[in-house]
Amino acid sequence: MPRAYTVATAALALGVSAKWIDNALSHHTVKGVVQQRQGIPRRITIDGLLILSIALQLTAELGSTLANALYLSHQLVANGGRLQPLHGLKIELDLETFRNQLLSRLEHAVEVAPLPKRGRPSKNTTGRLE
Repeated sequence: MPRAYTVATAALALGVSAKWIDNALSHHTVKGVVQQRQGIPRRITIDGLLILSIALQLTAELGSTLANALYLSHQLVANGGRLQPLHGLKIELDLETFRNQLLSRLEHAVEVAPLPKRGRPSKNTTGRLE
């Protein structure tokens, strides 16, 4: 299984809030997102991050809806950065450069992202004044 990152790390790498990513993943299916049952945090692979990053760029640059941007992102990644639907329109993306920029941002995000706490909280952190 490829390495997967937390939503917090992904949010830092993409420059959006963790809530935005959670909302996007709740409403849309993105290849590369490891999602299990309720209560288990989502994990996002490099491919999932790449698709989300391209979708963010498409929404910002073209004003596309997120659903359309995610569809185009999936197609661009699957076709090596080239997409030529009907009617002569051609979309081309330097996928390698885009991926390298994402990896650079991700490297920084991994260093500064908070680590998720595991297990039950200790007894002395109930919030009571003693």
